[in-house]
Amino acid sequence: MKIAQVTPLYEAVPPKLYGGTERVVAHLTEALVDLGHEVTLFAAADAETRARLIPVRDQAIRLDPEPLKSDLAAHMTMLSEVLKRADEFDVIHFHTDMIHFPFFARHADKTVTTLHGRLDLKDLPGVYERWTEFNLVSISDDQRRPLPLANWRATVHHGMPAEIYGFSPEPQGYLAFLGRISPEKRPDRAIEIATKLNKPLKIAAKVDAQDKVYWETVIRPMIDSNPLVEFVGEIADHQKSAFLGGAEALLFPIDWPEPFGLVMIEAMACGTPVVAFRCGSTAEIIEDGATGYLVDSIEQAIAAAGRAHLLDREAIRARFELRFSATAMARRYLDVYGDLLARRPFAEVPLDDVVTPLRLHEDRSFASLA
Repeated sequence: MKIAQVTPLYEAVPPKLYGGTERVVAHLTEALVDLGHEVTLFAAADAETRARLIPVRDQAIRLDPEPLKSDLAAHMTMLSEVLKRADEFDVIHFHTDMIHFPFFARHADKTVTTLHGRLDLKDLPGVYERWTEFNLVSISDDQRRPLPLANWRATVHHGMPAEIYGFSPEPQGYLAFLGRISPEKRPDRAIEIATKLNKPLKIAAKVDAQDKVYWETVIRPMIDSNPLVEFVGEIADHQKSAFLGGAEALLFPIDWPEPFGLVMIEAMACGTPVVAFRCGSTAEIIEDGATGYLVDSIEQAIAAAGRAHLLDREAIRARFELRFSATAMARRYLDVYGDLLARRPFAEVPLDDVVTPLRLHEDRSFASLA
């Protein structure tokens, strides 16, 4: 199939440091290339890909040193480039929320839109009631709850290449927190859990501008006064294997409807169990007692983190490879693309584009069945 992947422009593809959506797009794009498809990636020029790259900005927005930027203008330019080439593709896969809806209404039958963020926002229902023709994919079943009547076609969990994360059979005696310093991610809970267990805690996280007050007034004083806690700062992909692999457990003490939580499967790829609060997607990702523990309180989290080292790290890595590899994710999306092509009028779809997804469907690996 000829597939376009349209990514947000906030981070490079893959991101240089923190970044979720663009990282998923990078892994999906490369996996589709590996599976023999003709993939075009619309992204900033600093993207690294084996697909055909259509650069629509000189670099990703967040690390661009230019002080005055318009993210809306950048995305409008990209959508114009995609629209000019729309007839070149069998499927156009958007990862840009709903910004493309008004421009691609006449191409809606060849589009897939993966929603990567939270959906419990005041103005969203009106958008999805107005543009019902767009085919939507959720990244967890829980993510759908605020919009149950939207045009959902599938849930596809994220995946990533197993080879970029090294397996660590033996932890090094600390707990880990990886992500953003923000109230909904609850690093304060992570500090409390580690302190009650008298275990070292390493925090690798970025601080966004909107969270600087929370960092300065709540979290930084907790770190500065606690010798058990080390703030590592923001880390890149090549640092994650050592950081996550050395941990007895990843603490995921969230307090919001997390749509997916990529860091959970990054930890699993290293063989590291996850202690996650039962919130948002966590019950879909973590197999309680096997790849980690699901908890409902600080007391339960403390007990779970204290026994996480007893879980089988090789089994955790094996579950990651089965459920969350990039290839498993790509094959699930190919099922979505195939269903999309099957619903289009037959005269509009080249025969090869029908046969290929059907063959892929018949020859799905065991990883795609989990």
